[in-house]
Amino acid sequence: MTIPVVDLAEFTSGDPVLKQKFVNELGRAYEEVGFVAVKNHGVPDHLISDLYKYVQQFFSLPLEKKKEYEIPELAGQRGYTSFGKEHAKGSDAPDLKEFFQYGQKAEGEEYVPEEYPENVQVGEIPSFNPTFHSAYRSFEESGKKLLQAIALYLGLDEFYFDNWVRNGNSILRAIHYPPITNEPKTAIRAEQHEDINLITLLVGASADGLQILTKQNEWVGVTSLPEQIVVNVGDMLQRLTNNKLRSTTHRVVNPPRELWHTSRFSIPFFLHPKGNMSLACLESCVDKENPKHYPDATAGEYLDERLREIGLKK
Repeated sequence: MTIPVVDLAEFTSGDPVLKQKFVNELGRAYEEVGFVAVKNHGVPDHLISDLYKYVQQFFSLPLEKKKEYEIPELAGQRGYTSFGKEHAKGSDAPDLKEFFQYGQKAEGEEYVPEEYPENVQVGEIPSFNPTFHSAYRSFEESGKKLLQAIALYLGLDEFYFDNWVRNGNSILRAIHYPPITNEPKTAIRAEQHEDINLITLLVGASADGLQILTKQNEWVGVTSLPEQIVVNVGDMLQRLTNNKLRSTTHRVVNPPRELWHTSRFSIPFFLHPKGNMSLACLESCVDKENPKHYPDATAGEYLDERLREIGLKK
């Protein structure tokens, strides 16, 4: 399936006609599909290349070395999470992956150490943490622009999300799906799920496997060109917009048998707001035809609930 392609350069061009065109295309795609491919996204190619290089180096470390970076009390929100720890909401089967998470390095007066634990420093790869920090800031900036367009589409102030994103609880996650060494119990590497956050920015993946569930209830593969990033709506934005913008169900499937010996790497950026942002359904998205579907909650409360559901938090 070719998902809709949008050009972020139109939004930042200074041309009001092109800017509105981008807003309309993005909003329509998020109402109808929930996924878009974004070109001219602003994350430098060399940064993406470095990120993948250091991620592959990290996952090549011996398991006992990686486990030194696994800190259970952080509930997977910083550092390493070993193979088979996470499962999709509503599924008991563990996903066939290991991952490393890098979080917000909050700045200024809003810094609350309990909300933003220190990032785990990887000693074996000196460039690992600086590269993650640069990539984190770059994704954050691109995501902020996309949310500005979404705000305009929803009839909100263009900068409605800006202050919530600044020092927000976003996560940069590097995922490794190891080679399949014996007959798997399931064809699924990562069970079907929706993302928790506002939007997810996914830069490349080293192999195919991502599928989304269409409105016709069919699973279709998603591909994007190397210079594009895939951006999808998460549950927080679906909740805020009372289902106007849809959080699309997606999964990662195993490769064909002849590629079982290969790894798959994927690096999503989960854009979260600050924990005290209200996710109460926007009044403009509630009417007789579409009554309010969700109880009021803050982003922090909702995140906590979901982390427990997927097994990262007890």
